[in-house]
Amino acid sequence: MITTDVLIVGAGPAGTAAAISLARQGRDVVVIDKAQFPRDKCCGDGLTTDALRHLEALGLRPRLVENWNTVTDVVIRNPAGRTVTLPLPDEGQYAAVVPRVDLDMALVDLARAAGATVQENTSFVDLTQHADHVDVSTTSSPDIRARYVFAADGMWSPVRKALGLGPDSYRGEWHAFRQYFANVGPEAQHLVVWFEPDLLPGYAWSFPLPGQRANVGFGIIRGGNHQIQDMKRLWEELLERPHVRAVLGPNALPEDRHKAWPIPAHVDAMPQSHKRVLFLGDAVAATDPMTGEGIAQALHTGIAAADAVCQAGATEPAAAAALYEHELGQHLVPDHRFARRLARVLQSPLGARAALRAADLTPWTRRNFARWMFEDYPRALLLTPNRWRPGMFSAPGAFRQTTVQRHPPAPSTTSTPHRGSAS
Repeated sequence: MITTDVLIVGAGPAGTAAAISLARQGRDVVVIDKAQFPRDKCCGDGLTTDALRHLEALGLRPRLVENWNTVTDVVIRNPAGRTVTLPLPDEGQYAAVVPRVDLDMALVDLARAAGATVQENTSFVDLTQHADHVDVSTTSSPDIRARYVFAADGMWSPVRKALGLGPDSYRGEWHAFRQYFANVGPEAQHLVVWFEPDLLPGYAWSFPLPGQRANVGFGIIRGGNHQIQDMKRLWEELLERPHVRAVLGPNALPEDRHKAWPIPAHVDAMPQSHKRVLFLGDAVAATDPMTGEGIAQALHTGIAAADAVCQAGATEPAAAAALYEHELGQHLVPDHRFARRLARVLQSPLGARAALRAADLTPWTRRNFARWMFEDYPRALLLTPNRWRPGMFSAPGAFRQTTVQRHPPAPSTTSTPHRGSAS
């Protein structure tokens, strides 16, 4: 029997963030994952300002992460076909694109360097909760006895299922397609978002990567204008739209096959804890319901869970659960509900056009809309005075003191977007 303070099931961003935070606070940590790293993970690969700040606090260094690409602006095409460029400030990093195969490997390495034990090729099987510990069986022997278990094991969490907790037959709020392209043109060196009328409130994207590569995909809301079973046909048709082809360029080549995945976005209704078990990341459906972005939220849950356990101690599981749920209730839940309301504005082409028209009024609105969109500050900040602080709308980006490989966007050749100052 292996004994540890905390067993973490899942070595994605939520699980590794928790492992790093716990190990640095002197806790003994074991992380298990069914995969062998490096491994791919279906994702758009985009990192918001919030995600970047969490990664910096965890000690990640971009120069050590392969294929890290800093983003300097975003190009948006509204449902009427109008294009606007929203610049990001240059005081640090406010957005980046990093393949999950590289990001997750870097976080696993960081967890190990912090002192956590990471067991790959090890799947969760079952658990039994006792008054002062949890016994967990896995596909590797021996079993593991832990004071706490963190379930960072995805939207269909086997830990949650083993505990008999719902929801049953959950399929997520979003569904997304993604494919990597090589030999893309200069337009694809921008971060591009297309608000296609038939995808609303979803959208399509082209996220730039080094070496003339791009992560290209689209996401739709389940129950929206398209049926999930039609996504393959829609994907093929979307790639042939002239404005999409113009961005990818005539020589773009798909790499491997496309991949699809569901995205959970329901943190205000999912079980967040159960006795000595805390649920993190996709297992607690901590994804932005407006954008489908979840890396920042996953990192937040991992750090919050670690802090809650360290503050409460091994003998106070109820206090740890209360601290964790309070943190989610103060931050992720209000932002989630506010973003869900905003998503309704984007359900119609008229609402999407109006929002982007407002963003494009002046250089100031362009710059600050980009910061808001990339989670430079919480979505519902104005509605939650308990989070107000000096400089809350003007904080610098992450990694200001770190030298990283920057890939500035190439000059536009197929459109003339409106440009604003990035100062």
